[in-house]
Amino acid sequence: MSEGKRTFIIGVEIIGGFKMKKILFVCLGNICRSPMAEAIMRDLIAKEGLEGKITVDSAGTGNWHTGKPPHEGTRTILSKHNISYEGLKARQINKKDLNDFDYIIGMDAENIGNIKRLAGNAQTGKIKRLLDYVKESDVEDVPDPYYTGNFTEVYDLVTKGCENLLKEIKQDLLK
Repeated sequence: MSEGKRTFIIGVEIIGGFKMKKILFVCLGNICRSPMAEAIMRDLIAKEGLEGKITVDSAGTGNWHTGKPPHEGTRTILSKHNISYEGLKARQINKKDLNDFDYIIGMDAENIGNIKRLAGNAQTGKIKRLLDYVKESDVEDVPDPYYTGNFTEVYDLVTKGCENLLKEIKQDLLK
């Protein structure tokens, strides 16, 4: 395959001999947790030099914030840590996403239930909770800061989950 050329095989993007890994983070409205995870993961990917091997997106299970930027609390905590949220706009997850993404990462049990209902019996990427990747966590769900106001706690949990998820994906890239 020549450099710069992309090949698609049944919806799978191959770049430079690697199968592009695609991550979709999902929360309720796509303005707090999932765009925070998307921004953090993009930052981690850039620091690892993996931009050409892993792509990231986010979506909500609800549609009421579609087209809106991340919540002010999310923007503030990301800015505090020098992480860009430029270009992030809320959108709703759809059935096509279930086939397009290798990793579909929900923030809580309710998100996972909604994703699985949308999927029905269809074959999908890996559907997991973000904190499934944080074995030492005392909680299973990333709390929704839209209601709790605790964006610092959410940032810490999301960062740890993204770091551990990225470790798994890097191993997966080597297969």
